[in-house]
Amino acid sequence: MGTEADAAAVDSLRSQIPFQTDGELILPPRDVGLVLVDLCNGFCTVGAGNLAPVAPNKQISKMVEEAARLSKLFCDRNLPIFAFLDTHYPDKPEPPYPPHCIIGTGEENFVPDLEWLEKEPNVTIKRKSCIDGYISCIEEDGSSVFVDWVGKYQIKTVLVLGICTDICVLDFASSTLAARNIDRVPPLRDVVIYSEGCATYDLPVEIAMNIKGALAHPQDLMHHIGLYMAKGRGAKVVDRVVIEP
Repeated sequence: MGTEADAAAVDSLRSQIPFQTDGELILPPRDVGLVLVDLCNGFCTVGAGNLAPVAPNKQISKMVEEAARLSKLFCDRNLPIFAFLDTHYPDKPEPPYPPHCIIGTGEENFVPDLEWLEKEPNVTIKRKSCIDGYISCIEEDGSSVFVDWVGKYQIKTVLVLGICTDICVLDFASSTLAARNIDRVPPLRDVVIYSEGCATYDLPVEIAMNIKGALAHPQDLMHHIGLYMAKGRGAKVVDRVVIEP
């Protein structure tokens, strides 16, 4: 976060909006699905684009590491995975963000540690062209690839990892929970966000001040706020994921 004063400010703000995590999620042998949100180069690989980190980032690296670990566990157990990949056409901007994850640039593809998922039979890949993955799955006829996936595998719990905690992850979780509450995603019961498997970007205030129109986005604080908001919408937030004995 920079200086000790910055860290103290973040701790002070966190103390005003604290929350307790739901501890650990013990993965059951069935009825659970893994959702990966935008584990793509354009958001995770250093120097890969306008919204990629400019230097190695501990929070993002940890997220990728945990995503790879859990993806391997799910594949080994033949459990379903649904992976969103942010993908845009050059003539369709997504304000307020600069061009990113444009199709054909490579930004829109899995990070190297997850490229192997493309060949796994239990993985469903959805290229999304808007922030909210749930909305991106709704087709013109009203059907939904995500809802169909939940129904096909009779998923009662989705475990969510990805980036950004306070943007795409939060929006997906919020919309999914809202749909669950009116029985639009049967038989889904729980949306579980794994805090160590999520990350967001870092734009310190001292840098944002020199960028016209930019909003400061301190990483640790916004990660906390994203988890806090998700929990307020009804998601469970866990800090550990383990295998059922």
